[in-house]
Formats: sequence, structure tokens, C-alpha cells
Amino acid sequence: MKTVYSADHFLHRSPGEVYLGEYVPAFEKPERAELVLARVREVGLGEVITPEVFPLSAITRVHTPGLVEFLQGAHAQWVAMGRTGAAAPGTWMTRGMRQDRIPAGLDGRLAYYGFDCGTPITQTTWTAVKSSADVALTGAAMLSAGAASVFSLCRPPGHHAGSDHYGGYCFLNNAAIAAQKLRDDGARRVAILDIDYHHGNGTQQIFYTREDVLFVSLHGHPDEEYPYLLGYEDEQGAGAGVGFNLNLPLNWGTDWAGWSGALETGLARIAAYRADAIVVSLGVDTYKDDPISHFLLEHSHFSQIGACIASLGRPTLFVMEGGYAVAEIGINAANVLTGFEGAGCRAKPQPV
Repeated sequence: MKTVYSADHFLHRSPGEVYLGEYVPAFEKPERAELVLARVREVGLGEVITPEVFPLSAITRVHTPGLVEFLQGAHAQWVAMGRTGAAAPGTWMTRGMRQDRIPAGLDGRLAYYGFDCGTPITQTTWTAVKSSADVALTGAAMLSAGAASVFSLCRPPGHHAGSDHYGGYCFLNNAAIAAQKLRDDGARRVAILDIDYHHGNGTQQIFYTREDVLFVSLHGHPDEEYPYLLGYEDEQGAGAGVGFNLNLPLNWGTDWAGWSGALETGLARIAAYRADAIVVSLGVDTYKDDPISHFLLEHSHFSQIGACIASLGRPTLFVMEGGYAVAEIGINAANVLTGFEGAGCRAKPQPV
């Protein structure tokens, strides 16, 4: 399995974030990608390649031009206003506020497009964000050209970014961009399997009314866990997309027995869908010692996850998402990938 990687990810470094009422160093940091890359090389997964550069039109297939333009220019406007540091919203849209008008001023647009204060925009953030999307697009192009599997080592991550909003450390939705690329390249049906601890609210929003992209997500229950306001079981799609959105929320303290049961359900749904290609939003923050998560998976479970995904027998693109137990992130991510490449699944999904 080849890995697509760009050192441009270093160009986004958050100055910090608010967590449990305190300002702390950012959990999402460049070291994450470097440790994954080191482990990929250590286990001999395969060649590491640099991404191609794709036009913005590949991104605006799923994101509004307004969001893309905003992300490109927000920090320069911030500085032009005499400000220092990173650009971040001080307020957010909520019930009763207008959604049909985008404010002209920068602070209003930060409130319109951003939904939390943990995703600051620095001077070089856009370069890192665009490169991360290119990493995903390159992986999708390789799958379209016949590769059986590819690992897109994306950073910043993406699954919280919606068509017209960003947040949750995510600016552009790499998995959604890759899925759309696969569709545009000829795949009739694409399935996205999100195994990150947090719900992929952005991915759900992008494809919620579509039947050509199935979204399946295992995640912390929104009654307890970020992003809180999306990811419930009764969200099954709308319009043509009814039946093509499957949320499998799980409570704090879920161990392998509970988590693997949900995975089996999700894989069975994907098998029944008969997708031409699969995109996996690969978050490994389900690990027992992740500092901002509450599941109890062990190192060995990640190998089993990879093997179970492989049992679907479909071309598969892995797109890196979360995982904040930094010392362990490389082990867990690589275990999924080597498990996919080699081991057998103990509970193969059956079409329903």
C-alpha cells in the first residue's frame, strides 16, 4: 500500500485551544502526522509519495466557493485590521440568526463559516489545508487508476468540515473531496466509513440528500460527545438520500466488544450497498488512552479493524483523521493499515 504525504502539513500549527475551561496546547499538532509517517516506514508498508496538485474546482465540487475563498484570505484580512496571532471567531451562528446573508465584515464571516474556537487560521494555514486536500485527491486518483488500496496521510484532518462551514480542527473535508473525485472518475457508488471517535458531521451534511455516497459512522454519542448536535440514530438521510446515512453512536466507556459489534453492523450495510470504492475516515482516537476521547480500544484491535475492512474486498482509500494520544498514534494507524493488508477478519460482514 502506497502512502501519500506532504510536509506542507507543518504550515498549520494551532497556537492552542480551550479545553475544559482552560487554554491548553493544541491536541491537533504536526507531530501527529510525523509519528504516523515514521511508523509507516518502520513497518515497511510501502512507498511514500508526494501528492499531485489539483485545481480548486476539485474542492468546490463539495465546498462552496465562498468558504474556499474565505479560508484563503481570512488571515491576511485579520492582519490588515491591525491584529496579531491567528484568526478565530468570537461568536457563532445559532437559532434565530439569519443564514441567508453572509456578513461583509471579517468577524461576521468568521461567525458564519466557523463553528468553534479550536480551528484557528494562521498565515500559512491555507497552504497546509490545500495540500491536505491534494493528498486525499491523489489517493482517490490512484484508486481510480486501479490501485487496490492507498493511504492518504492528510493533515489537517477534515471530517468536521461541511460544505459551507469549518471547525473541529477541520477546514476542508478531505474524505468528502476524495469520495466526490471517485464519483467524478466513474465510480457509481462510493461508501464512506468513518471510524473516528467523533462524528463526521461535515461528511454527513455534504452527502445527506444523496444516494450515490453512503455514509456510515461509528462515534461517541452526541448526547455526551463533540460535536454534540449531530450523529443520532434517527438521522438516516433526506430526499433521495433517505436510507443512505447510518449513524452508530456509542456511549462513553465502550470497549472492543461493543465497538466491534457496531463495526460489524456498519460493514454489513456497506456490503449490501455494493460500493465500487470505499473511503475510510481513519481516526484512531478510539484508543483507550486518547486524552480527549472515551472509548477503550487496545493496539491489537486496530489490526482487527483493518482486517475487517479488507473483508469487503473493495478498492479502499484510507484518509487520516483524528487521534491525539500522540505517542501511540503511529502504532494504531499503522496497525489498521497492516491489518488491512494481511490478517483475516474474525467477524466478516454479511450482506443484508
